[in-house]
Amino acid sequence: MVIPSRLPEYIVAAMVIILAPGPSVLFVIARAIAWGRKTAVFTVAGNVTGAFALSTLVAIGLGPILQKSDLAYAAIQWGGGLYLVYLGIDAIRHRRVHAEDMRNQGDIAPGIARSMRDGFWVGALNPKGLVFYAAILPQFVDRDKGHVALQLIFLGAIFSILAFISDGSWGLLAGTARQWLATDPKRLEKLRATGGTVMIILGISVVISAIVSA
Repeated sequence: MVIPSRLPEYIVAAMVIILAPGPSVLFVIARAIAWGRKTAVFTVAGNVTGAFALSTLVAIGLGPILQKSDLAYAAIQWGGGLYLVYLGIDAIRHRRVHAEDMRNQGDIAPGIARSMRDGFWVGALNPKGLVFYAAILPQFVDRDKGHVALQLIFLGAIFSILAFISDGSWGLLAGTARQWLATDPKRLEKLRATGGTVMIILGISVVISAIVSA
């Protein structure tokens, strides 16, 4: 196994995007508010499993291409950075709608299997995760050492572990403070807007990195 030399930097970048309240975090918080901590934790377990499956697919597909093509590498940086900016702007513009969706989850709590299944699909289809795996992970790979796909899978596994710890903490915290969060929609709106702002900043940093390395 080739361990990327920029692993510490990668962990910092991963934590920045994991801590930003995006689709997965907000989904977990919504479950915690509606049904409590147990449902939230199993949702997180399914979510990180789906996220790792997505990262593995991206690694297998992008690894060989990135190892051979500087143009593809630059295109992914630009495209991913701009899409992160778009997602951030969309999150801020529609923060009220997202907050309302979080408060209206229904009355019947899902079982363990359904919680994990729902979490899996949110993780596997999360656009923020897709952009991160496709645009940001490759920047921390040592292309000259080879085995790019394996390095990407390794970084994806690290991301999933960090996400489980972080999202699980969000779920436990939201489950504990469920009444406080649910009684004021403005709190959820601010949470969504904060996540959008972080995604915009991260997207701009990716584009700047692409310009500098061109």
